[in-house]
Amino acid sequence: MRIHHLNCISSCPLGGRLMDGRTQGILTRGRLCCHCLAIESDDGIVLVDTGFGLNDVRTPRKRLSGFFLALLSPDFREELTALRQLQALGFSAADVRHIVLTHLDFDHAGGLDDFPHAAVHMLQQERDYALLQKTWLDRQRFRPQQWSTRARWRVYPASAGEPWFGFDAVRQLAGLPPEILLVPLAGHTHGHAGVAIRTDGHWLLQTGDAYFWHQEMDFEHPRCTPGLRMYQTLMEKDRARRLANQQRLRALRREHGQQIEIFCAHDPIEYERLTGHPMGEPLGAHVHAHA
Repeated sequence: MRIHHLNCISSCPLGGRLMDGRTQGILTRGRLCCHCLAIESDDGIVLVDTGFGLNDVRTPRKRLSGFFLALLSPDFREELTALRQLQALGFSAADVRHIVLTHLDFDHAGGLDDFPHAAVHMLQQERDYALLQKTWLDRQRFRPQQWSTRARWRVYPASAGEPWFGFDAVRQLAGLPPEILLVPLAGHTHGHAGVAIRTDGHWLLQTGDAYFWHQEMDFEHPRCTPGLRMYQTLMEKDRARRLANQQRLRALRREHGQQIEIFCAHDPIEYERLTGHPMGEPLGAHVHAHA
């Protein structure tokens, strides 16, 4: 399998350096990535998360909450959507046969509409809780306006599966290669998951929003920027499970770091280290893939 790393539209939160750790000053906006994957399999393209989509770019106020638009001010550029980046590589929307979601937050699921033929895979708890629209914040983060492909969603219970490097209930997904696994990592949302991909004897683990900053994976002295620490607290659904899963990921990195490349969805430093190019440039400008 060939794996492409995509930044599917950066968020630009208030707080500058307090958020991303590298923007000069705190009175300007920082820049975070939206790290998605496009996997070339024998049965077409598999996307891991979609980032923001074309409709989010074109009509953001109809699809996204005013609260998060003001807080994050996404860098809405059509060429950075997953669809446009895949088209730059010579693929079409129909080539995307499967989408695996870490969770249903607006900045991870906004591109679902762009791939109407794809089966969408997630944990059952994620779908069920998002559909409840239970609290004001739930209604801001889980956006039914992005869910036109709900009939193609396939869900899996988090309580059934096989062990994987100490994680339980890891699932192989219907119709996908056995090298792609869904790893339950609840906390940020109730049905949050990571996605593990085996390629050439090595594993990649996209952990979604299980953490936000690379130094959170330092086993001895984990730390996070103040702004992202506050954001994680704002968004968490189960603090105890979120922190426990972070600790498990740190242990995984310490014990199996030679076998598994662990990264999250929003850290620009991780993204640029893995790809070798600036996160603000679309994939077609600097193609980077794991063979």
